[in-house]
Amino acid sequence: MFDKERWSEIWASVSRNKLRSGLTMFGVFWGIFMLVIMLGMGRGLSNGVMGGFGGWATNSCFVWTQATSLPYAGFKRGRHFNFNNSDIAAIHAIPGVAQVAPRLQLGGYRGANNVSYGNKAGGFSVNGDMPEVIHFQAATISKGRFLNEKDIRDERKVCVIGPDVVKALFGPEDPMGKYIKVQGVYFQVVGLYAAQASAMDEEGSGSTIYIPFSTFQKAFNSMNMVHWFSISAKPGVKVSEVFDRVKREMARRHKVSPEDPLAFGGFNLQEMYDKMNMLFTAIAALSWTVGILTLIAGVIGIGNIMLVIVKERTKEIGIRRSMGAKPWNITGQVMLEALTLTFMAGYLGLLAGIGLLQGIGAAGLQGNFFTNPGVDLSAALTALAVLVISGLVAGWIPARRALSIKPVDALRAE
Repeated sequence: MFDKERWSEIWASVSRNKLRSGLTMFGVFWGIFMLVIMLGMGRGLSNGVMGGFGGWATNSCFVWTQATSLPYAGFKRGRHFNFNNSDIAAIHAIPGVAQVAPRLQLGGYRGANNVSYGNKAGGFSVNGDMPEVIHFQAATISKGRFLNEKDIRDERKVCVIGPDVVKALFGPEDPMGKYIKVQGVYFQVVGLYAAQASAMDEEGSGSTIYIPFSTFQKAFNSMNMVHWFSISAKPGVKVSEVFDRVKREMARRHKVSPEDPLAFGGFNLQEMYDKMNMLFTAIAALSWTVGILTLIAGVIGIGNIMLVIVKERTKEIGIRRSMGAKPWNITGQVMLEALTLTFMAGYLGLLAGIGLLQGIGAAGLQGNFFTNPGVDLSAALTALAVLVISGLVAGWIPARRALSIKPVDALRAE
């Protein structure tokens, strides 16, 4: 029930020394403000970086060949070798492997290629892929279709192009059904893909051209050759285990020392994803720790000021005790005053922090690695709960101090 007299007393106590009350409340305001800002900034960074994995199969790994560093089976060190078509089925047969997508790249990784349409030309990445590669890539089909099994079987000269290719070669013209020339070979555009923000920039940049794997082998003199593999693990199987099994099997098939650390290049996307998750979990934990410690400093300030207020009101407390005021009434008054100061300051800090984060978003101060900063509802409610608990703690010791004052001694106080 609302007690007007009690709230009038609280207001009179707070307004009696406005500067002292304001400075004391600022400590709590700053603690919550910093907590919200750190959580929001951490979330914005997490959204940007973890969003870079959007569209990619995070339970996957990638492997390619490099020069050997150890002599083995009569071969000298420094030998160069390539994967071949028979390795596709061999990798499929490895326990734990879910999907395999072989790839060929014209001009090497991120190679610039001579691609033209009419009198326009540009340098783009040209990849020979199987249809399964779409499960690994950060790209969605915006128009037409992607590569299919009939393209592979019939060795069709078709392609799927990204937005950067469309912009450079076609401008406002619709590219669907048109033919582009890649190093003298014509390919018909059957699909367009929409780029996504990506942890690996290649597909996300929109400058890739996909053509059928079998067509690539014949058109660009890459028969029985694979440059690298995208491999995903089955549910419940660690990608690191699949990665190791693939390297061991490929080492056996290509007469490479199983101890050679440099013969195969590659990376584990699941491992990278997990590390990023752990990093942002640690950032969130650090934000909570620093924010709460800052808040505790403010709460201690409120506790100290409440002790001062109790001392200033010693005679008043003695009079109320002598007139029969219940202990819980005295305790409740002090704790409610501390809770009010804490909650008001913290709530303003919460609003200021959320407002600043919203302002950052509205001002467009975002990028590929920082997007949509903010705090979710659970974090805001948790912060409010911390405020309430902090206010109660801040008022408990001063309240106990008020109860320890004997009415006779309080009446004698000056």
